[in-house]
Amino acid sequence: MSRRKITVVGAGNVGATTAQRLAQMEMGDVVLVDIVEDMPQGKALDLEEAAPVLGYDSKVTGSNTYDESAGSDVVVITSGMPRKPGMSRDDLLKTNVAIVKSVTEQVAAKSPDCILIIVSNPLDAMTYVASKVSGFPRERVMGMAGILDSARLSAFIGMELDVSVENIHAFVLGGHGDSMVPSTRYTTVAGVPVEELIEKNRLEEIVQRTRDGGAEIVKLLKTGSAFYAPSAAVAEMVESIMKDKKKILPCAALCEGEYGIDGLFVGVPAKLGAGGVEKIFEIKLSDAESAALAVSAAAVKKLCAEVDEML
Repeated sequence: MSRRKITVVGAGNVGATTAQRLAQMEMGDVVLVDIVEDMPQGKALDLEEAAPVLGYDSKVTGSNTYDESAGSDVVVITSGMPRKPGMSRDDLLKTNVAIVKSVTEQVAAKSPDCILIIVSNPLDAMTYVASKVSGFPRERVMGMAGILDSARLSAFIGMELDVSVENIHAFVLGGHGDSMVPSTRYTTVAGVPVEELIEKNRLEEIVQRTRDGGAEIVKLLKTGSAFYAPSAAVAEMVESIMKDKKKILPCAALCEGEYGIDGLFVGVPAKLGAGGVEKIFEIKLSDAESAALAVSAAAVKKLCAEVDEML
């Protein structure tokens, strides 16, 4: 019986850290693909040499072509230009459409039955690109966003209340960007609604910090963007799929009428299992949340219209 295989395309900070996490979790053998000559091979060898110390048996292979990736169960696409200080995620659109289109074509040819997880920004639009180019069914294409945004909200609430983040269950919907919709109504601390623990104005400040979470790190790093938290979020998605855990995780999934949204990838609570996105859960939203989600979806729709012109 052959071992399970996960390919990570893009061996920069996000991709390499994702490969590291997946190897350590023994999710399967990991293939790291990048166009920079010898770089993925070097990182893969480094990860192989860490295995005896950390005690994992996942094989890690670096490659400049997609041959090694053939027959992957899951493919994570992190390729693309990262954000620079002052850039919005949307500024990246034109460059990254071309990159994600090319990567998806090659991935789909080598692994026609894989599940695709997109991490490249602008996230919702890039997931749309991968869906269009691959022609895969909606279950097998998704974007990593909501888990990261929810983690940021949880982290900030944990800092505010000085409690364990393990007690916090945060909820974020909508596009991965300035129009995301963190729902404080569904965010709880040990089962208690956060709205009962943090006063409204302060909670709004925390929500805004969550929206700006990526930009805050870009500004601090000056020469790159976040990678520890994004790679952790990808690893949780891969684990739920590979182990058929059926976790309900917020991610960018293709809505076909859910929440009144049709034909767009936006952040929604989705059940992730062996089949990919096995179900989208529709939760009851307040009028304000519904309106905010509609605004977020409209922003995604505008980007996707631009994408259609480029494809």
